Amino acid sequence: MEQFRLPKIAMPPLALPRSVEAVLAEAENKLAHRPKLARLFRNCYPNTLDTTTKLMDDGTTFIITGDIPAMWLRDSVEQVIHYVPLAREDADLQRIIGGLIKRHVRCILIDPYANAFNETANDWHWDAADQTEMSPWVWERKFELDSICFSMKLAYAYWKETGLTDIFNSEFKLAMNRILQLWRTEQRHEALSPYRFTRDNGIPEDSIRNDGLGMPVNYTGMIWSGFRPSDDACDFHYNIPSNMFAAVTLSRMREMAQWVFRDLELEASLRKLEEEIRHGIQLYGIYRHPQLGPIYAYETDGFGNYCLMDDAGTPGLLSIPYIGYTGADDPIYQRTRAFALSQENPFYYEGKAARGIGSPHTPPGYVWHMALSMQGITALTAEEKLAMIATLERTDADTGYMHEGFLADDPSVYTRSWFAWSNSLFSQLVYGAMKEGIL
Repeated sequence: MEQFRLPKIAMPPLALPRSVEAVLAEAENKLAHRPKLARLFRNCYPNTLDTTTKLMDDGTTFIITGDIPAMWLRDSVEQVIHYVPLAREDADLQRIIGGLIKRHVRCILIDPYANAFNETANDWHWDAADQTEMSPWVWERKFELDSICFSMKLAYAYWKETGLTDIFNSEFKLAMNRILQLWRTEQRHEALSPYRFTRDNGIPEDSIRNDGLGMPVNYTGMIWSGFRPSDDACDFHYNIPSNMFAAVTLSRMREMAQWVFRDLELEASLRKLEEEIRHGIQLYGIYRHPQLGPIYAYETDGFGNYCLMDDAGTPGLLSIPYIGYTGADDPIYQRTRAFALSQENPFYYEGKAARGIGSPHTPPGYVWHMALSMQGITALTAEEKLAMIATLERTDADTGYMHEGFLADDPSVYTRSWFAWSNSLFSQLVYGAMKEGIL
């Protein structure tokens, strides 16, 4: 299952920041009664720093996704997001996270359509034959609306947690304007966008139909996306969870424009786009399910066609509260959650060892550890959180780490033994449960 063109080389481990060491010590004490869970947390919580992080001489930070020697914007944020609450009094974490934000800004300015980048301009690519406008800095140029949202999420969370504003330089403001311009263009993709992407590898999910332009869409106010957070091509190109994330991101960018850059004109432009997206979601993104009632669709084309599913990747329907669009108790979300965690979702699987959400990105019958972690993080009850932790604990195939997907009947059959994002999301769930006092 693990097919990559370059050797898998871990970054040299960093000396763990003192605040991370303190969390590990806390977990050793609080999880002493559950030795296997304690081992999993001890391995997974620092995994990003142990294996994927490199401090660059220019003051930036480069973080590979794990078993691929490239940095995904989305993955690298989620690989460190569980460290942000520790950063206020930890200069080492400030260097790591602040440096990653600066690196993201440079990547966005190189190519706002790209989803993954190289450490240097080495001209490495996932597939050198991709038909799109490539750069030697770009590992892959799949336009995924959520990617840049994660970059802004990290900057906002870091600012709010630490109060530090050194990341908000002229490059950052230029990137904000570039994002606004990009998203305005992709509201009217067919008429305005220069973006095309095809990959001739025989895998339909890796290429955009209609000669790289995509299937027709109607104007809705939402933003077009070529690919899903799973890196699979969209069926209908308005991905609802990604547009929800974009709306939340625009709200955060408005705050930065107003209070950091004091640019009310930029703030007004961001506000207008946010309103258009939210209106589009409510008008075109809700499907009237015959049994459940109104639920959020996964994708739509604005012509009345819907893709009804959920995918294990974030953002997805299950993660709507996690990305900040609604609360977990929102009635439409709760109905959507019931849909996603049922056989109505074509990528929900039940087996002898586990049940949960998988993805068209992995074989049928594979449940993703990330989906189980997200189900726990967004659960309303302690009982469901603990049930997810127990499932994660028993499905690691005794490796001491989380994976991508595993066979619901047999967790020893899995994809991606080194997937740092999955380890970090698991760590968020377990540490949150520790803080709630339910472990």
